[in-house]
Amino acid sequence: MGRTIAEKILAKKSGLSSVVPGQIVDAYPDLVMSHTATWRSVTVMEKVGATKLYDPDRIAVVLDHIAPAKSEKNAADHLKCREFVKKYGIRKFYDVDAGIAHLVLMEAGHVTPGDLIVGTDSHCTIYGSLGALGSGIGYTEVTSVWITGKLWMKVPESYRIVLSGKFSRNVYSKDLMLHLIGSLGADGCNYKSVEFYGSTVQDLSISERMTMTNLAMEMGVKCAFVPPDGKTREYLEGRVKDRHYQEILADADAAYSREIEVDVSKLQPIVACPHEVENTKPVGEVAGTHIDQVFLGSCANAKYEDLAVAADILKGRHIHPGVRFIITPGSKQIMLEAMKTGVLATLIESGGTLTNPGCGACAGDGGILADGEVCLSTANRNFLGRMGSNKSSIYLCSPATLAASAIRGVISDPREF
Repeated sequence: MGRTIAEKILAKKSGLSSVVPGQIVDAYPDLVMSHTATWRSVTVMEKVGATKLYDPDRIAVVLDHIAPAKSEKNAADHLKCREFVKKYGIRKFYDVDAGIAHLVLMEAGHVTPGDLIVGTDSHCTIYGSLGALGSGIGYTEVTSVWITGKLWMKVPESYRIVLSGKFSRNVYSKDLMLHLIGSLGADGCNYKSVEFYGSTVQDLSISERMTMTNLAMEMGVKCAFVPPDGKTREYLEGRVKDRHYQEILADADAAYSREIEVDVSKLQPIVACPHEVENTKPVGEVAGTHIDQVFLGSCANAKYEDLAVAADILKGRHIHPGVRFIITPGSKQIMLEAMKTGVLATLIESGGTLTNPGCGACAGDGGILADGEVCLSTANRNFLGRMGSNKSSIYLCSPATLAASAIRGVISDPREF
C-alpha cells in the first residue's frame, strides 16, 4: 500500500522502512525551533543538569514574541537566550530585529522539503508550505530534543483536501481556511496530517500556501502539506546553498481516512467572530460591525504579498478617523521589500502606524485593546483576552477585508472596492 507524505517523512527520520498511522516512533528532527520561550527550555536544561547538546546545528533560536523587551522580566528572558546561544555556539540565532520565527527560518533557507521540524509554537505547521513536516511541541520537549536529538511521535492519519476553481476578486486563501475551520470545527482534524491538492493549489504563491498551512493548525492538525513543486524550488533557489534536500511526495495509492473537495470559486470573504476561530460567518453577516483598531500582522498574514494586497485597496484612500491601523511586518526582509516598492509608504500615508517586525499585537504586544474595544485582525487566533482586555473582541479576516474595513470604520466586504 502506498504512503502519505507524513508517513514517508516520519519513517525516514526514524530510520524505519515504513510506518503506519497510530505507530509510535522515535524521530530525529532536522531542526528544533524555539522563540522567546527559549529561556524556559534553558531553565529546564539547567534543572536536569545537562551540559551538552546533541547537535547545536539542529537548533534555531528566534526572539520574536514581546520583542524588543518591554519589561525588566522580558529583558532578563532575552538575555538568558543570548547567553545560551553564545555558550553553546548556536549559529542559527536571530535577535529582536529579525521578525517572526517561522518566516525568518524559511527566508534564511533553514526549511526544505522532506524536513522534520519541531518547535515551541503551534503554527510550526506553516513549514508544510515548503513540503516539510512542521509541528509544535512544548518547551520541555524542546529541551529533550536539544539533549537527545530525538522525540517520540505518533504517526498521524492523513486527510486529503482537493481544491478546484479560481478565487473571486479579493477572496484569498485566508478565506478558504476560515471556511474550512468553520465547517470542520476547531477539532475537525485533530492530530491529522492534511495534504492539499488540486488545480487551485498549483496556481497559489508560496505566500498563500504559507497562510493555508499556518491556519490548518486552527482545525487541530498535527501537520499540513502542500506537495513541493516548481514554485517551491523557485522559492528555495538562492536561499538553500549548503544543503541537499529530497522532495517527499505521497504515493498515488496512499491511503487517506477522509477526502474533502472545495470549489474555491464559490467562496466569499469570511470573518471569524469572537472568541473562537471556528466561529466564522460570511462577511455580509457581520458587515457594519464597529471596529476601533485593525491589525495587519502575524505569521499568517504579514508577508509581503499580504501588505501589498492591503496597500492596493488603500492606495489614494485614508482610513476612517475612528480607527487605529497597526502594521507589523512579519520580518525585516519583508519590511525592507515593502519599503523599496512603496507598499509601506502607501500603508503609512493611509493612516497606518508601523511597528517593528515580529509577532506584535498577536502576542499581546504593540496594540493592546481596552475594555469594550473591537479589533479586526489578520492573525490566526481571536481568543478572549489575547490582545489585551478580556472585555475586548477580536475578529479575524484577510488583508483585503481588513483594508476595506479600515476605510469605512466598520467591517466591510472587500469585493466592493
